[in-house]
Amino acid sequence: MKIAIISPNPNHLQDMRKILEARSHVVSLFEGGKSRMQWAVEKAAPELLLVDGMCCDLQELALVEKLTLQHPAIAVVLLCAMQTPEFLIHAMRAGVREVLPSPADTTALEAAVERIAIKMAGKHARSPGQVVAFMPCKGGSGATFLATNIAYQLSRERSVLLIDLNLQFGDALSYVSDLRPSSSMADVARDISRLDASLLAASVVPVAPGFSILPAPDDLSRALDVKAEHIDAILQVALTLYDFVVFDLGPRIDTLAIRVLDRADRIFPVLQPSLPHIRNVTRLMQVFKSLGYAPGKVELLVNRSAGGGEIGLSDMRRSLVGATLTIIPDGGKDVDASINRGVPLVEMARGSAVVKRLAEIAHTLSPRQETAPGFIGRLFRRA
Repeated sequence: MKIAIISPNPNHLQDMRKILEARSHVVSLFEGGKSRMQWAVEKAAPELLLVDGMCCDLQELALVEKLTLQHPAIAVVLLCAMQTPEFLIHAMRAGVREVLPSPADTTALEAAVERIAIKMAGKHARSPGQVVAFMPCKGGSGATFLATNIAYQLSRERSVLLIDLNLQFGDALSYVSDLRPSSSMADVARDISRLDASLLAASVVPVAPGFSILPAPDDLSRALDVKAEHIDAILQVALTLYDFVVFDLGPRIDTLAIRVLDRADRIFPVLQPSLPHIRNVTRLMQVFKSLGYAPGKVELLVNRSAGGGEIGLSDMRRSLVGATLTIIPDGGKDVDASINRGVPLVEMARGSAVVKRLAEIAHTLSPRQETAPGFIGRLFRRA
């Protein structure tokens, strides 16, 4: 890989060159500060630019962001003697791949360069991810529980990003984690013009190895910041990074939902065995038909089915002729405890019938789960 290094310290330059040339990288050295970044890029045409001597000044990142916008194919790594969480977040948003301590530790530098080399080598080699959408047929159907828990099951073998697109009242993150987000879907929409892999990675919440969530905004008014065209831009980046992008939609059919449903490989409307749910799903299936969705794209998930109720499975099949129905058994107290504690159900009640059914659904989405995961998945698991 062609690497350019900028540093005001000549000793740092020589030390890093020895480390990287020992790994057969082609290295160009430029003594000076960050103001030489553009000149170094024009002179060396590197694939990776290492910038040493940065300080925790957010204003300095303006030069870095300008460079990453002009040269998105170049990976930028900063080396700083001091780092703060705020600086790290802003650096990722400016397009920086990684931030390392200065002077460079041999092991950390080698590992960072190796990670970037692997990503560059595989960027165009992996198959694009799949899009899966969960949509409630009525409020309280349990769509968010199913979306988050099936996504978590998938992430045990695949890399998964769940996007909470219930923008006004979405709380998908709380179903599987007690972490607090620093960014949301609205923040990504605001910065959509500079969205890339680094910005997306800095915006999501890593819930588990291979599983991240892009939350809905806390401020209800910010839901208006998200437009239908943003969906395409986010998917263009996300599908190169994740094996699955799972959307947790709200109960409304609007331009945002239609944009997701158009792009989805599989759609899971979620309902319960009650007459209001059946009425709503009947209307929804008519909408899907008018949009030209193939029948095999849609699978109805009948949630909290305990059997013995007034409306049974046979009644639902008669009302929903031709639809594919999958029954999710009633998980009772286990499901309630999972939601209230913010812990995936499989981590609390591994042997429950609900967990087994969710695993079956995950397996139908990813029938190759027994095989070794792709390189992105392996990278996530090592993180």
